[in-house]
Parts: sequence; structure tokens; C-alpha cells
Amino acid sequence: LPEYQARLVFENETIIKMGFPGYFLIVADFIRWAKSNGVPVGPGRGSGAGSLVAYSLGITDLDPLRYELLFERFLNPERVSMPDFDIDFCQDGRERVIDYVKQKYGAACVSQIATFGTMASKAVIRDVGRVMDFPYGLCDRLSKAIPVEGVKPVSLTKARQMEPEINAIAESEEGVEELLELAGRLEDLVRNVGMHAGGVLIAPGQLTDFCPLYCADSSTSVVSQFDKDDVEAIGLVKFDFLGLRTLTIIDWAVRHVNRLKHADAAPLVIENIPLDDPVAYDLLKACNTTAIFQLESRGMKDMLKQAKPDCFEDIIALVALYRPGPMDLIPDFVRRKHGEKFSYPHPAVESILKETYGIMVYQEQVMQMAQIVGGYTLGGADMLRRAMGKKKVEEMAEQREIFVKGSVQNGTSAEQAGMLFDLMEKFAGYGFNKSHAAAYALVAYQTAYLKAHHPAAFMAATLSGDLDNTEKVSIFYADSLQQKFGQQNVRMLLPDVNSSGYIFSPVDEATIAYGLGAIKGTGEAAINSIVKAREGKPFKDLFDFCRRVDKRIVNRRTVDALIKAGAFDSINDHRAALMASVDKALASADQHARAINQNSLFGDDEADAVLVEQTADVPRWRLREQLAHEKTSLGIYLGGHPYQEFAAELANFIKVKLSDITPNFVGKTSPASGGSGFGGGGGQASRRGVPVVLAGIVSAFRIQQTRRGRMAIITLDDGAGQIELTVFNELYEASRPWIHEDELLVVRGTAKLDEYSGNVRVSGEELFDFASARSHFAQQLSIRCNGNANVAQLKKIFSPYCDGKCPVQIHYRNSIGSCQLRLSEAWNITLHDDLLNDLTALLKIENVKVVYV
Repeated sequence: LPEYQARLVFENETIIKMGFPGYFLIVADFIRWAKSNGVPVGPGRGSGAGSLVAYSLGITDLDPLRYELLFERFLNPERVSMPDFDIDFCQDGRERVIDYVKQKYGAACVSQIATFGTMASKAVIRDVGRVMDFPYGLCDRLSKAIPVEGVKPVSLTKARQMEPEINAIAESEEGVEELLELAGRLEDLVRNVGMHAGGVLIAPGQLTDFCPLYCADSSTSVVSQFDKDDVEAIGLVKFDFLGLRTLTIIDWAVRHVNRLKHADAAPLVIENIPLDDPVAYDLLKACNTTAIFQLESRGMKDMLKQAKPDCFEDIIALVALYRPGPMDLIPDFVRRKHGEKFSYPHPAVESILKETYGIMVYQEQVMQMAQIVGGYTLGGADMLRRAMGKKKVEEMAEQREIFVKGSVQNGTSAEQAGMLFDLMEKFAGYGFNKSHAAAYALVAYQTAYLKAHHPAAFMAATLSGDLDNTEKVSIFYADSLQQKFGQQNVRMLLPDVNSSGYIFSPVDEATIAYGLGAIKGTGEAAINSIVKAREGKPFKDLFDFCRRVDKRIVNRRTVDALIKAGAFDSINDHRAALMASVDKALASADQHARAINQNSLFGDDEADAVLVEQTADVPRWRLREQLAHEKTSLGIYLGGHPYQEFAAELANFIKVKLSDITPNFVGKTSPASGGSGFGGGGGQASRRGVPVVLAGIVSAFRIQQTRRGRMAIITLDDGAGQIELTVFNELYEASRPWIHEDELLVVRGTAKLDEYSGNVRVSGEELFDFASARSHFAQQLSIRCNGNANVAQLKKIFSPYCDGKCPVQIHYRNSIGSCQLRLSEAWNITLHDDLLNDLTALLKIENVKVVYV
């Protein structure tokens, strides 16, 4: 392969000429050690992925020639600067690699690097104000008045020029001028010292010969007191050891997959998966990208839905485009990918821009265009790219002259060259590093491949990565249940003290065992103690459990949490009885331990005397109570769903599940079909919206401030699916008493198709709690009573609830005959549970019926 040989020769000569062979070999060495010792390493990050030498040494995992990645973007022979490999390691193994480097080169020669936090304008106002004893509210007003440019607040001097409110406060409030003057003197001074997230120094001798050191708080790590810029200024070399949790998740998932494989089956090697797997791309096209690296945000899902990527180059482009600035190009990219005609800015650049449909997406494309059209070397083109990014007027004028001159020599007119230069300058401002995008696209694809082919293993690993984050566990759990392995839905088992481990793990290709470590109130030490105690034989009951675990680690709080989570259900599923028996079980365990100690002391053989051990005789929890305890412990409903309690009655007027609210449903359902809007037919339903009546448990809600007032975004869950419901100001304010997490909400509203994202949006027009929904949708409350009925008692039961819309019909029978009585509107009621319970207690359940249409 002459192209590869020529590239290797060029890169080698450049590396040697610039004096960096040692740098490459050191990086290759610790990466080789990491891979050989079970520490996952990322495929590359940043411009280093453009080096064929790095690929050959195993530093990166992407062939730069295959994806047209440029070496000069990483190491430019025309601009002498240190190469900089940013290396991603598995989060759990990063420290092991640093320890290896210390062992290899000497602990006295290796350290991490300091970072200095400074007092920026907003923070210094608050700090000085606190010291000068100004009211918090005043300092808060001043701080919030400081404008922000990009992500950083402007300086105090600039803020006073830009924001009149600051000067107005200074004039009206005594002492504020002095506060601002002192704050200005302290601004940008060092406020605190920390440790750089990834930087590691490797010095040619003892570090104390080169820089001062300190020992980081609560750590044995030695840290340079020079920051990364000062370190480079004195000639020391910085290496970036970055921790990436996704690599840990991929590693866990691959281990799970290989553990489940038959002994004679070939193991899965993630580096060897095909990059053109149709199942993986189907997952991306379906926007099934929760937990997929770089592709899981709502905006990215919307973009995937439009773009429908079908090759690896598409993923690279989408990773590069989804940022402020380039995002404006996404609609053009999508339309052109799906057939819209377009032209290239110059015939010579077609080969460069073909993969991105004529759009400049990458910095490397700007460099290649400068080379082909303007006659630049790639090193010179990198200088041009940097100049365009800095927007220095004099430098840009000089570069324009060079580009136009070179273009004319290559047969392009000066006018066309000038237009092309302007276009390149515009795109260079936010063009993305293709090498970095390609490396991260590979990690994204690997996670998509695992989720598509091994959903239980991948989701178990993902859930384990966020054991202590209840919100993420809830999101990933809900997503797990949407996955399929073949025709099987992935399912989650209840936690089990006899079989679950600390982390989530797949039982088979479609089943996940819940990790005990995700139960609130437990901890790794407690779970490890439980796992150790059950070795040899399982726990037979709660008393046996309490006897065998180490109660110094597994305390009452842990046992309570395990019971509420259902972790004892395989032994005894009467959770109320178990909860009522915990004190007795712990006391029995203590008694048993004392008996063993006494018998050991006196040589008695009766150490295993049977103690009276029986769980309390108490009523079982109702489903809703049990699920409430479950959610307290797990953060999710696992053994059922609170919607089940209402499902039978809701079925009288809720005809559509939340899982049915799909783009297909909205597109095919016409409001003209009558009834509740659930018929067939066509029309403009997707634009006008489809009327719907839906119900679900409120699993989350957030409030947003709009120009029209406050707006609520409510997530409803019926156990089979979820939707997001938008409730605008007036309706939100009127319905606030009903909007609470874990409560049922019924909505009459409209489902519309968002034409950009393709998702369904549901907006509310009426909201009901369960009682008001019953009253609204019920035709009447029908009760039967005989001559023995206590009319005064009936009036007493009805009176507190005569504030609703539901009529009451009484079927009365005595020894003479029978009649039907419809009570006046003054007795129209709201169908609260308490009302129905009281009537049932008085008349028996068969004589009380809510009648629906």
C-alpha cells in the first residue's frame, strides 16, 4: 500500500525532525500496558487520531487514511509546538495506569498538575460583599447584573460600561462604590487550588529540580504547583490521562456478553465489530439512543430522526454538527442527504465535501481546500485554519493574498478565489476537528451496537454505572423495558438477597437482575457482607438472614430498605409482616449470638438450640402502599405500577394507552371520526391535532417561565408507556392541587405531530384528578337500598361531597314495591373514594355502582 508507506515515512521524518520520538514511545508504552492489564482505552481523542504512526503503535484505534484525517492538524512541521495526545481510560482503571507510570519512571519524577480557580467578576462581588457584611440580596443583585459573554462573565470594568443597573446601585446604596473598588482589585486573583482533571507530568529527573510540589487534600497524590501553561513553559511534558465512564460501561457490557456465551462460542471483541451493522443503524434511526454516548440528548434524538444515519461517516458528521453554530446547518445536511440537489463552491473541492453533501463541517476540510485550490502545504493550511479561527485582521489580509495568488496560479480566477476564501473563513470559525469527531463517533457506535445486539448486558452495565443516581436509574430502567432481544422484551427482576449482587447484571439475553447497590439505604460494604454471608447456602427467612449477616455493617436501616424494595420476596412476599418483624429478628439474632458465645465458653453442645422465630401476623399492604414503599427504596416502581389500581375503572372512559400515542397514531387518526377522536380516517389531523383523553401517574414535572406565564411540562406514565404533557398557565394554575408526583392525572387534550422532530406533543385542555374524572365521565352513581335503609345516614354520607357534577340515582325497594329516584342537582356529587367506601360499608359493594356511558 504505497499511500500508507508514504504517509508513515512522512510522519516518521516529521516526528524525528521535531524531536518527539520519545513522547510517542512513552504514550505507546503506557497504553500498551493498560490494554494488557485489563484497563480499557479509548480509540483516541482530539487531533491525535490523525496520526498513522499513532495508529500503528496502538495509541489510537482509527485508520486515519480511511477517514481522511490529517496528521498536520496534530503535528505541524511549520509550527513547532508540543504534540498532545488526550487519552481516555476507563474511569475505574485510570489510577492503575498512573501508578504504572510512577513505577516505571520513578514516583519522584511523576506528578499531577495544579489548576488555579480565580475570582471572576460575579464571584468576587459575592465574596467581598460577604466580608464587608453587605446583605445577601444586594450582592446577589449586583452579581446577577454582570453580563455573560459566551460562558464567562465580563470583567467588572466592562460590566459597568455595559450595564447601567450596576452604576445605579452604586449611586443609590451606601458603600457599594467601595465594594466595587475592592472587588476590582481582587478580580482574577487566585481563589483556590485544585488538581487538573487529567494532566500528568513525567520529568527527566526529580520533579523538585523543576517545580514546587504539594500534596493534594485527602490524597497521597503529589501535585505540581505549576499549572499546565507554566509546566510547558519550563520545558516539562504533560500527558493527559482522562477518565471516561462510557469505556467502563462498554467493558462491563462486553464481560457480561462473554459470560453468557456458550463455552465454545467466540468471545465478543468490541474493537472487531463491523462498522456497517444494519441493526445498529436501525437503532439510531429509531432514536433509541438513551444511554448511547454523545447521542442521547433530546436535540440529538430529533436530529437522528431527521438524518436517519446509515453509515459511519454520517455519525461523525452528526457529532461534529450538533454544537452551537453548526447546528444551523443541520436542516441543509438532512435535506441534501435525502436527495435535495446542491452544488459545490468549486469543482476541485467535490472530493473533499462529498461526504458532507457540499457543507463544510470539519476543520480538516478547510485545510484540504486550501491545499487543493490555494496551493498550500497542509502545514501551511493548518496555519491558515488557526488564523481564521483567531480572526486577526492583519494576519487574515496576508493569508487572503497568499490564497488568492496560489489559486490564480492553479487556474482559479481572483474573484472566485476571494469568494471561496470568504466562505472558508466563515466556516472555519466553527468547523470541528474531524479526528476528534471520528474518535467519539466510534465510541458512540460501539455503545449503539451493544444496545442493539445485547440490550440486557448493555443496560445492566449502564445502570451499574449510575447506581447512586436515582434519577438516571429511573430513566435507564424505563428505557430497558422498551428493548427487545429477538421477540422478547427485556425484563427486570426484583432485587433478591439470595441472588442479586451489588451491581446490575444480566441473567440471560433478555433478563436483568436488579443490583442491591441501587437500593437507597444500602452501601457497598453492606451488600458485600450479604453476598459473603449467603455463600454455601441461601437465606431461608428473615431470622436466618439477621443471624448470618454482620450486623455492624448490615443495620436496621439496611434491612428495612431491602424489605421495602422486595429483596426478600423470594423468601416471603408478605412485606408488611417482614417489616413488623425486623426488631424481633434482630433481637433473635443477638440472642443467638449470645447463646453461641456462652456455649463456646462453657463447652455446651447446645449452641444451635431452636429459638421461637415467627413473623408478625399483620394485614398485607395494599398495592398502592407497597408500591409507595418500593419507590422510596428503589426510586422506581418495579413490582407493579400504581396505575393498576385505577386501570379497571379508567377503562370505562380511557380508550388509548400512552404507548399508543405515536406519530403513526396521530397521522392516521382524524378528529372527524367522532366520539373521543379515536377513530380511523385521514385528513389534516397531524397538523390540527387529534383530541385525546389520557391518564397516567405523574412521574415528574417541571415548571418553565414563559412570556404568557408559567407552563408545566408533566411526564405521565401508565406502566406501558410515557408521554410529556404541556399545560399552559391558566390551566396549570387552576389544576395545581392535582399535580403531584405519584398521583393519577386524567387529561383531555390534543396530540399533535411536531413537524421538525417527528415526535408527538400533547397539550392539555382539561385536567382531572381521579375523583373529578369519575364525576366528569360518569353518567350517574347508582345505588340500591331497601326499606331498612337509614335515610339520615345516607344524607350524612352524601353531604360532604355535594360539590360535583355526577347525578345520583337510587333504586328503592320495600315490601310493597320498588321505584327509581333521581336526586335533584343539589345532590350532584364528586365521586371521592371515601364516599364510595362509606356507601359500600353501609349498603354492600354489590349495591353501589358508578355507571359510565
